[in-house]
Amino acid sequence: MRSYLESIALKRRVINALFIRELMARFGHSNVGFLWQVLEPLVLTLGVVASWSLIYGERNHGVRVVPLVLTGYTLLTLWRHMTTRLTNSFRQTSGLLFHRVVKPIDILIARGLLESVGMLMAFFAAYIPLVLLGFIEPVNDYLVLLGAWTLMCFLTFGEALIITGVTSMSETLERFVQPVMYLILPLTGVFYMVFWLPPAARQVVLYSPLVHASEMLRAGMFGQAIPTFWDPWYLLLWGIAANAFGWVLVLKAQKHIEME
Repeated sequence: MRSYLESIALKRRVINALFIRELMARFGHSNVGFLWQVLEPLVLTLGVVASWSLIYGERNHGVRVVPLVLTGYTLLTLWRHMTTRLTNSFRQTSGLLFHRVVKPIDILIARGLLESVGMLMAFFAAYIPLVLLGFIEPVNDYLVLLGAWTLMCFLTFGEALIITGVTSMSETLERFVQPVMYLILPLTGVFYMVFWLPPAARQVVLYSPLVHASEMLRAGMFGQAIPTFWDPWYLLLWGIAANAFGWVLVLKAQKHIEME
């Protein structure tokens, strides 16, 4: 038991060191540093919020546009950024694997944590002033909202592991990642509410765990004032399956990593 606890403590220190290294490598020489991790998605999100507000006005299908876009675009940015950052991890940081205590999965976890924390900070950096200015109502249920965020991060990390493992074994497949992500945007639920759709279409989109994450996050934001459709257990099971399959692929992909 003591040896097991020591190995956990070592793994925690390794991931913490890689997290700090990633921060320094990405933002250390910038004037704004880590703040840019928050500012970049914040500026993009506020830009989309402003555009949708001009197009649709205050409400769209009975839902206030500003919180709708804030929740949806934040999840979309998390999904895209984490997938992109993890896909290139082995190629960009293979030199770290010369250290005996550093494993490929440690690098992926550190990058995943950075994206998760950065995007959550960007969400609240936009949310707080919007609440103070009266553009959105305060969060109805923080437990549901943060639960949705945690499950989304878990699911996205697993999906990113799968893509990382596959593209590490075949660089050709990496070219298809971004086009496929654009094609499945309708199955993310970030641009609409499920209750807007006809019953037949609802049944189809609810097979997607990403739709459940979007609906759960909005349930935390709006509460019972807006109908939402989500199942946290369905989302959790998808996350477990994605992480398990992704872990296997990453273990196999380690054989194809070229040290630099």
